Amino acid sequence: MPRHQEIHRIGVGGWLRAAVLGANDGVVSIASLVIGVAAAEVAAGTVMTAGLAGLVGGALSMAVGEYVSVSSQRDVETSDLAREGRELRDQPDNELAELTGLLAAKGLSEETARTAARELTAHDALAAHAAEELGLQLGSLARPMLAAVVSAIAFALGAALPLLAIGLSPPSVRTWITAGATLATLAVLGAWSARLGGAPVLRAVVRVVVGGALAMGLTAGIGALVGTSVG
Repeated sequence: MPRHQEIHRIGVGGWLRAAVLGANDGVVSIASLVIGVAAAEVAAGTVMTAGLAGLVGGALSMAVGEYVSVSSQRDVETSDLAREGRELRDQPDNELAELTGLLAAKGLSEETARTAARELTAHDALAAHAAEELGLQLGSLARPMLAAVVSAIAFALGAALPLLAIGLSPPSVRTWITAGATLATLAVLGAWSARLGGAPVLRAVVRVVVGGALAMGLTAGIGALVGTSVG
């Protein structure tokens, strides 16, 4: 039998989501923060302090948020699997009929569905019901710790770029250089995530660049307004 050569990207969904969300959040959040603070005409040290605090706090917040969210998903998955396991143990005939019905609903004839259900049950009943009834793959359950670590690292890496950009730029153009570097980074991230996920590249790039530009523009305006009012 020839080997299966098709490439599917659904398996990267979990960590890709965490990485893209973390990196984009890091870039946009810290760029908006430092640009907003810089627009208030404060000293460079104040801008860097705010940016560093935002990087650390944001990375930890992303990690905790992802861990709690994905842990909840994992709890639901394991609970459903445990219930399915009990039903398979206590009501095997009912579960076999249920699996037969699920397979028949996909277009198999009643006889073929019944035969397939028996064979799947004999091979791995829980895996068969997890896939057909719950839409779960036993080897691909949610991984809270992986999501937390990936999110924190991605956020920190994304946040480092606007922080370096504004810290190394001359005061007169620091806002523009940071905004330009941020938009370029967002475009690269959008294109990368789209290519990795097999999605249209241009749409992904436009989406993240426009969102980032709006966020930076609004925070810059607020920073300038607050700085003028306080001054």
